[in-house]
Amino acid sequence: MGRMEPHHDSAASAAPAAPTADHPGERAAEAPVRLIAIRETPLSVDEVFRAVGDGAAGGIALFVGTVRNHDGGQDVGALGYSCHPTAEAELRRVADRVAAAHPVRALAAVHRVGELAVGDLAVVVAVACPHRAEAFDACRQLIDDLKHEVPIWKHQRFSDGTEEWVGAC
Repeated sequence: MGRMEPHHDSAASAAPAAPTADHPGERAAEAPVRLIAIRETPLSVDEVFRAVGDGAAGGIALFVGTVRNHDGGQDVGALGYSCHPTAEAELRRVADRVAAAHPVRALAAVHRVGELAVGDLAVVVAVACPHRAEAFDACRQLIDDLKHEVPIWKHQRFSDGTEEWVGAC
């Protein structure tokens, strides 16, 4: 798998927009999908949380997926993620669809590829909505759809020498 360069939406690294003159409590209009990336480098919960900051959001739901030391009753010795070259575009498509289906103010999703250790962050997603229930619903749809639709595959190597691919066709 070739090295995938991180993709940063310019809005994610920019300071939050100032309130508008017509609506002091609202930010200037910007696309709700603020950060989408697939990276070979360690992920940051703080970066994703900052990307979804929005003064009009009453709830932010954040999900962090980590590498666990077991799966299916077996000890995981090593784990790697790989992806199809279209994975980042598919992640954006999923994010856009979730943002359109819910009252999303801001959304961010970042997935790691490469070799990871137990405890490493594999995926971080966050959604900001006007209310907490909406944020929970949108965040759950985002992580579930990401896992089912984005072409990212997990290669688990177990301590007994066996291995398996998860998510591969």
